[in-house]
Amino acid sequence: MAARNVVLVHGGFVDGSGWKGVYDLLVADGYRVSVVQNPTKSLADDVAVTHRVLDLQDGPAILVGHSYGGAVITEAGTHENVAGLAYIAAFAPDKDESVNSLLADPAPGAPVPPILPPVDGFLFLDRDKFAASFAGDLPEQEATFLADSQVPWSVDSLGATVTEPAWRVKPSWYLVAADDHMIPPPVQRSMAERTGATVAEAPGSHAIYVSSPDVVADLIKKAAEGV
Repeated sequence: MAARNVVLVHGGFVDGSGWKGVYDLLVADGYRVSVVQNPTKSLADDVAVTHRVLDLQDGPAILVGHSYGGAVITEAGTHENVAGLAYIAAFAPDKDESVNSLLADPAPGAPVPPILPPVDGFLFLDRDKFAASFAGDLPEQEATFLADSQVPWSVDSLGATVTEPAWRVKPSWYLVAADDHMIPPPVQRSMAERTGATVAEAPGSHAIYVSSPDVVADLIKKAAEGV
């Protein structure tokens, strides 16, 4: 039976409002969509917040994560209401891996995210480099708004390791953003292959979930129909 519930999990530096375009498209097609608002203070806390939303689902759900949200759904996705996982330009750690470990050894010439030194244990992206690294395919005003509305992302969240990766027991789908300057596309493809995910690839920045909501919604619908 196809899943009719979708739970959307945002990544670091942003909040759940970026899912609005994807939300609208899925709701118009009859899906029941919930948007998680992660505090991004710790992986354990974000998993707990996601579990609370999953507890409210009235049937099987597709759990969707963007960027760091991929680490969250990897840990949270063993929840009984999760029928499948959808990674959107996202981290997909294995057991005992973290976001930090997945980015520890960048390939020569790979773009380096403009993360500023931590302050009180929290990180921001350099405002002046935000658009080029995170949102290169968004209109200037929209990219500037994202840069100016950044959510502090804790260092602890990056270093926390996954204990039981859900993609080992749940079917997965993965959308590679081909023009991503935050998570290099080769890294995305490697993680997608390792998870055994059904893979799609499309032109787009790290903010592909904002710039191309139709592409993202299509992948989520394929996941919902495929579980």
